[in-house]
Amino acid sequence: MAEHNDIGRWGEDIAARYMAGKGWYIRHRDWRWEHKDIDLVCIDEDDTTLLFVEVKTRTTLLRGNPIDAVDSKKRRNIVEAASAYRRLYKKENRHVRYDIISIIGSPDTNWKIEHIENAFTAFDVFEDNVSALHKAGVGLSF
Repeated sequence: MAEHNDIGRWGEDIAARYMAGKGWYIRHRDWRWEHKDIDLVCIDEDDTTLLFVEVKTRTTLLRGNPIDAVDSKKRRNIVEAASAYRRLYKKENRHVRYDIISIIGSPDTNWKIEHIENAFTAFDVFEDNVSALHKAGVGLSF
């Protein structure tokens, strides 16, 4: 396995332990739908809120802040996969939250975790799409 895959897996392990420590139950890791994936799917103890977490891990900041890697395309893919997840597991009536966890470091060094709760919403993704269409000169009417 490539080193970046090992670092990514390690980061997801750290994030899963972190979320479990905050009281979330980990339902799935690396859940896939079509060519889209969700790193962590969590649910609260009273089964009312589904949490979809994108985990980004970097050994250093040389390639930039890991959070910046969660661009509009990645957010759209997460929202689409989350929608499929909710349908598949009959969780449509649950509250939904999208978080990002950034981990900088490695198993051999000190590391830092940053957790952004409510990092984006499905509406944000809709606005991203409308903005992109507008920039491309596509008119919309409602």
